[in-house]
Amino acid sequence: MEFFACAHCASALTRPLGRVRLPPYAHHPVGNGVRLPALMDAGSYAIDPEPSGPPWRRWEELADGEAEARGYHDPVYSLSDGAPGRILLAPGDDTGTTLIVDGADGYCCGITGGYGPNLACAHCGHPVGVREDDCSVWQTVWLEPDAVHVVPAGPDLPVADWDELIHVPCAVPPVDAGGRWNHRCEQEMSVTLVDLAVAADGAPVLFDDLGVAGLFGRAMLHFPTGDDRPTKRCALYGPGRPPADHHPELALVPRHPQTGRPWPTPPGVTGVPLDLAVWRHLAFPRMRAAVRVHSVLRAELDRDDPPLPTWRSGVYFDGWLIHDLLARVPADRRPAVRAVHPGWMPFGWC
Repeated sequence: MEFFACAHCASALTRPLGRVRLPPYAHHPVGNGVRLPALMDAGSYAIDPEPSGPPWRRWEELADGEAEARGYHDPVYSLSDGAPGRILLAPGDDTGTTLIVDGADGYCCGITGGYGPNLACAHCGHPVGVREDDCSVWQTVWLEPDAVHVVPAGPDLPVADWDELIHVPCAVPPVDAGGRWNHRCEQEMSVTLVDLAVAADGAPVLFDDLGVAGLFGRAMLHFPTGDDRPTKRCALYGPGRPPADHHPELALVPRHPQTGRPWPTPPGVTGVPLDLAVWRHLAFPRMRAAVRVHSVLRAELDRDDPPLPTWRSGVYFDGWLIHDLLARVPADRRPAVRAVHPGWMPFGWC
């Protein structure tokens, strides 16, 4: 655990936090006029190792080889020239900051960081970061790496084992009462869709699970397949799941929420990581979270609360996020998805 302090006066800016994986969609807005929740869970932070935030440069302004050096192999609209190493955390965990009113500008219904820092150290007033909560952007706090320093605050939280994670209830249910996936789950599924298409490498994919087929089957049709490529089967693998009756080529496996590492697959099976909340909803659609009675975990206790909601609508796959992720896949790893036109946004409700 660690907290972040002001580099100017050494005052604490945050509560103690634990580091987790950076969401790949942290910089991607969702829809138009959508009110999004906090991106990060309380008590956690992530570090973006790449440049982010203003200023920005258009693709045409980049020097030869500069985009490839930064991991982009297909054109995108623009790249950031901001500082690398910005720290992402949830609003409310920045307990030692105050809003810079003159810098609190936005586009519609809130504030963004498009005009520079809008958060300052509450003790000395030195600018330290950005608060964002405008419509269509995630509610976040970004601390600037040169304005803060990290201070140890005790041992790291223990890493939960996989069996325990099956029974830990989600802070936000993956599916709401109306049967709609929440926005974070939809963004995670967009990330998994790209990983699945790259792993398939132009082969048609046959999903063993009907729920998985309902989520990803139609979206996979947007990626070209070779007529001579043998079909690859995809199963659900993970803790608490029985082994497949056959040996699939692909497997959707849960991603650990703390470490970001996927569930290990057997030799010969290519694992495709999927957000734990989505994976658990698919793998155990009727399972409810266990309850603790006198410190003993009792998963078999009778429950009288309503059953978990079941998703009834399609998934909104974010075409801009998918385009950005595909642009970062080296050409030698994606001969099959290279035919997806970079200016074509075929994704949406699937």
